[in-house]
Amino acid sequence: MKKATVVGAGLVGSLWSVYLAKRGYNVDIFEARPDMRDASLSAGRSINLALSDRGWKALEKVGLGDQIREVAIPMYRRVMHAMDGSLTYQPYGKENQAIWSVSRGGLNRVLMDLAEREGNVKINFEHKCKSVDLEKGSATFTNRNTGEQVVSDNGLLFGTDGAFSAVRKAMQRTDRFNYEQEYIEHGYKELSIHPNEDGTHKLEKNALHIWPRGEFMLIALPNMDGSFTCTLFHPYGGEQGFDALDNDEKVRNFFKSTFPDAYELMPNLMEDWHENPTSSLVIIRCFPWSKNGKVALLGDASHAIVPFYGQGMNAGFEDCTIFEKFLAETNEDWDKAMKLYEEERKPNGDAIADLAMQNFVEMRDLTGDPKFLLRKKIEGKFSTLHPEKWLPLYSMVTFSHIPYAEANAEGKRQAAIMEQVMAMPNIEEKWDSNEVMELMNKLS
Repeated sequence: MKKATVVGAGLVGSLWSVYLAKRGYNVDIFEARPDMRDASLSAGRSINLALSDRGWKALEKVGLGDQIREVAIPMYRRVMHAMDGSLTYQPYGKENQAIWSVSRGGLNRVLMDLAEREGNVKINFEHKCKSVDLEKGSATFTNRNTGEQVVSDNGLLFGTDGAFSAVRKAMQRTDRFNYEQEYIEHGYKELSIHPNEDGTHKLEKNALHIWPRGEFMLIALPNMDGSFTCTLFHPYGGEQGFDALDNDEKVRNFFKSTFPDAYELMPNLMEDWHENPTSSLVIIRCFPWSKNGKVALLGDASHAIVPFYGQGMNAGFEDCTIFEKFLAETNEDWDKAMKLYEEERKPNGDAIADLAMQNFVEMRDLTGDPKFLLRKKIEGKFSTLHPEKWLPLYSMVTFSHIPYAEANAEGKRQAAIMEQVMAMPNIEEKWDSNEVMELMNKLS
């Protein structure tokens, strides 16, 4: 009997269990939290996720695409809200290319249901991982209700238990295991824009809204019920940091002066402010991602990143696709498959971590900058004329399956070319001229 233990029933753990079940494994999942499908519980983070091509590929592979599309909203462009209320627009890709807004909790529930429907997956809720035996590929859990200890000794153990993974913690104690974590100076807080009385959206529905303000940034993603889930990314320190906004008046004044148009749409601002926690953002890198051909890490447990490229879940889902590919190629030789998986994914995990930080700077500082928008327009035009020569970095990351590390290297090459192009005299007037396109063609 083929058996496996999965620690963590989040997005990646639930999906990976489906992949294992479809390969004939009996899977025991252990999850520290209660079952979020219980109606009386909130799903914790209400955060919305951006699902793009890498994530869709992993979902399509287990036949979930259509079901998720029914509860997801396509976002075809960014809408930037300036201080004076004026709007600028930037399409994400070519016509009809979209990233999709989906609720974390909603998607997680569907994946849990799917895992259980396989018939050979059992999810044990409220079981906290206490210890891990890396030699045996087993783990001990404590039932949070009864205090009872449960040992899961299946000989294969997968850590999909997030940025503060208990499985990785056990690996960190072993010789020559590298690990680093870095908190960025910004945290985030969830806020919301309620629907109009007739249930429609107060802002353009099929778009991701950004209020770029340098140090501060607010974003809003649409929900099926007409509301928007907003996230404020905000430094902890400084004159107007989270720590300084310590009473209602300061919060209101900050919003009125920094996001005036959004403030008008948020009569419930203070309620959300007090109800929702301020959360930190951490980047985690480690290696190796496997031990003894019996234990492996997937998702945030191996490569937690900041959310600014909308790739955290997509990268975790791509882990599943790639790992599964190596399982097929090695005929389920776990030792070989794990080594191939970590060798392939580690450089890509590092690359998307770097790209996500880079995109943060772009979103908060540059999206409102006319030069930046012009640069994107020039790239877009050249890409349409010469798709074989130029796929913009954002499209490589979001709308392709090009490994992140390759996309990152190509993005650097493109940036060097664009610096030369943007330095041309009168570029604002002649940006779409043959002269500019020919120069790009020559440099590419």
